[in-house]
Amino acid sequence: MNTDTPSADFRTRTREAVLAAVRGLVLAMVMLPMTVLCFTLTVLSLALLPVGAGLFLVPWMLGGLRNYAGTRRRLAAEWCGVRIPVAYRPVPEGAGPWTRTVTVLRDPQSWRDVRWLLVDMTAGFATALLPAVLLLYPVEGLMLPAGLWRAWAPRGETYWYAFVPVTGQATAFLAAALAAVLLVVAHRYTPRLLTAHFRLTRAVLGGGRGELAERVRVLTETRQDAVDTSAAELRRIERDLHDGAQARLVAMGMDLGTVEMLLERDPAEAKKLLARARRNSAQALEELRDLVRGIHPPVLAERGLGDAVRALALRLPLPSEVTVELPGRADAPVESAAYFAVSEVLTNAVKHSGADRLWVDVHHADGRLRITVTDNGRGGAAVGAGSGLAGVERRLGTFDGVLAVSSPAGGPTMVTMEIPCALS
Repeated sequence: MNTDTPSADFRTRTREAVLAAVRGLVLAMVMLPMTVLCFTLTVLSLALLPVGAGLFLVPWMLGGLRNYAGTRRRLAAEWCGVRIPVAYRPVPEGAGPWTRTVTVLRDPQSWRDVRWLLVDMTAGFATALLPAVLLLYPVEGLMLPAGLWRAWAPRGETYWYAFVPVTGQATAFLAAALAAVLLVVAHRYTPRLLTAHFRLTRAVLGGGRGELAERVRVLTETRQDAVDTSAAELRRIERDLHDGAQARLVAMGMDLGTVEMLLERDPAEAKKLLARARRNSAQALEELRDLVRGIHPPVLAERGLGDAVRALALRLPLPSEVTVELPGRADAPVESAAYFAVSEVLTNAVKHSGADRLWVDVHHADGRLRITVTDNGRGGAAVGAGSGLAGVERRLGTFDGVLAVSSPAGGPTMVTMEIPCALS
């Protein structure tokens, strides 16, 4: 059993080295023309700003550059596990050319993208090509003892392999020995070289002080949203208590006072009033339970997010399927935010999607709580004013969470929510 482990480890490393070399070659040879094209078009669109055409070209070009940089971010995460943060300022919906242009030009991340194009054409190209060179160059050296150096070297000149002058069979074997050493180095370090390329990309795209300033801005906005949401929630609780349970309790007190006066004179009427008081007390109790459930559902406090979402799905008028994979529990504020976000998304789906079935998936991976709500409705959902999803986005933003919506016309609609958190 143990004798197979080194062999399996060697095959794994070989596969990773070859894969890193191929990926680096793709980045160097395929992405380089794309990078040059993006840089050329970006400079051209900026140059056309004084004549007015740039107002239409700059947002379009920098938007395309965002997508191109996003592709590189995705490759960095998928190929080498290097995560590059995104800190773009949102462009207002329905904004005119001037507003869109000013927004993207004032965004520090836009200029980091442009600087990254310059780095990607130079140092980025070299670091992407290096894994392939380091893996393929030893192949040349290993072929020298076969006499190929005679065909490759011009007549009367010395053929150099790295720092070894190949003039005969002995020096050819010396070059092959050097190639073998380089091959061992490539076998071990080629994946790390590709990771170094993406770390260089992160150093340029990820930003520093500008990203911190953007992060502070976002946190300030989400904090204000949280304060506004809390104030609105308090007003709602006060209104529900005043118009609901409080009114019923006052009516019940008045009925009981009347019963005291009628108990001896008109027992039949007193019994009617007692029955009405009992109904009012039952309704007041039910309203108080609903109010408590709206603040923090007991099932959420007692049994956690998974069971709370299942209970939520059971109350829906549509058939639903809930999948939960949570090895522990998140902090209470995170669970509460996630629960009410799911509740809002499910309510939207029931009211507006026209779906006849819902699916909810709740799991935790890589330090993030991820919840996906899918329906088979007509699609067309979007984050915007009046959609209900804007409130969900603000609620999640308080915890540094994100909301993504995929809802093509004709459906299906998939709403994904992520909140960074740890489980206990």
